[in-house]
Amino acid sequence: MTDHDVAQDPDERRLSTREAADRLGVKPETVYAYVSRGQLTSRRESGGRGSTFDAREVDALARRGGRREPSGAGSELAVRTGITLIDRDHCYFRGVDTSELAAHHSYEEVAEWLWTGEMRRGIRFTAPHDALTAARRAVDALPAHTGPMDRLQVAVIAAAAADPLRFDLSERAVLDTARTLIPTLVAALPRRAAGRPPARAGAGEAGAGEAGAGDAGAGQGSAGHAGPGEAAAELGAGGQGAAELGAAEKPAPELGAEDGPLAPRLWSRLTSEPADPPSLRVLDAALVLLIDHDLAASTLAVRVAASARAHPYAIVSAGFGALDGALHGAASGLAHRMLLEVLDRGSAAAVVADHLRAGRRVPGLGHPLYPGEDPRARALFALLEDVPRARPALQAARDVITTTARHKEWHANVDLALAVLTVATGMPAEAGETIFAVARTAGWIAHALEEYDEPPLRMRPSGQYSGPRPPQPLP
Repeated sequence: MTDHDVAQDPDERRLSTREAADRLGVKPETVYAYVSRGQLTSRRESGGRGSTFDAREVDALARRGGRREPSGAGSELAVRTGITLIDRDHCYFRGVDTSELAAHHSYEEVAEWLWTGEMRRGIRFTAPHDALTAARRAVDALPAHTGPMDRLQVAVIAAAAADPLRFDLSERAVLDTARTLIPTLVAALPRRAAGRPPARAGAGEAGAGEAGAGDAGAGQGSAGHAGPGEAAAELGAGGQGAAELGAAEKPAPELGAEDGPLAPRLWSRLTSEPADPPSLRVLDAALVLLIDHDLAASTLAVRVAASARAHPYAIVSAGFGALDGALHGAASGLAHRMLLEVLDRGSAAAVVADHLRAGRRVPGLGHPLYPGEDPRARALFALLEDVPRARPALQAARDVITTTARHKEWHANVDLALAVLTVATGMPAEAGETIFAVARTAGWIAHALEEYDEPPLRMRPSGQYSGPRPPQPLP
């Protein structure tokens, strides 16, 4: 909402800054701090009256416990959003259950619907030639040991440099960027090398080939990318990054075809094992379920960047930076390694005991936003039942849950379900984070679109100075 004059409903009660402060029991300057945090909206009235506030909104904030200084201990930043609602053991995108969305729609379809409100069946996202060329060259120049998150961060910066119109923040331009950036990120990752040992089928094989799983393709440069013919297909007709419709009129793409759905394209960057429809279904559902999850740390970083009117590539870079933290995107890798250890040792009890003895939380269990099982995990576990090669890893995950339940009331979260997928299909430990990063890019774009419609620079909290009181002597 801007400070421009707005026609006022005669029944609407407006409060002055002083009146709002009195109702909240705070100082007048604190009222404006609430505005900067998105907890209140202000309106500039004509005639020099200053800012006014909706009485109902002020009263609602007071009922939520707003009668405290937002810069004080225990304060919480609240941002209005119409994207995600988490309600007990359910997660909703724009009021629709995410598990239902994942069961009936592809990642591209849900992303497009989340951005525009329109469900476009069969939509495909393709990468533009200039952005893809720049991203691949930059990624190929990285050291051989570079991990996928570093590659993604470099790819988004290179794609931005190739787009001179990236500062256009109109909705149409941002959507065009979103539709091309996501496939560019996927296509910039090297393909996994063929010939690595097959996925472990049981506890006795759990350790075999693990080094290969983590190293295969890690050092690939241009050799790991598509050849000229495949690259042309990947760029789409004319090499343009437009969203392609009319999939029903075309033959169904082969698994992994670069002009097909995003999930098979990502699959070839995560594992050298052949794709099969049930496994691809799990990967596509995981992409849908991970699109957004309210104001996680990375999403808050994105909103702050968008509040400063950073362009879409920059806001995704901000998201990647926060996601790269050990307490955020990397969590699924810990669960992956734990499941491998359970399969190696043939006992979840011993592995869980080691974590508890070391004072560590058991990976893949518990979530502060859900009193019970993470609904994203529940949806993925159901789909993994139809993947025969996932049975050993799925049983290992169940053993972890059962063992831990004897002592702690912890439920599975999405990281454990992702770990079952990555272990079962020969993906490296960091594959879960890659899936997370690609999926969440669509959610970050949705949040950026929301934030671009808000007053600029509103995401500016006030610091609570705790240093020496001035004046101090010159050092």
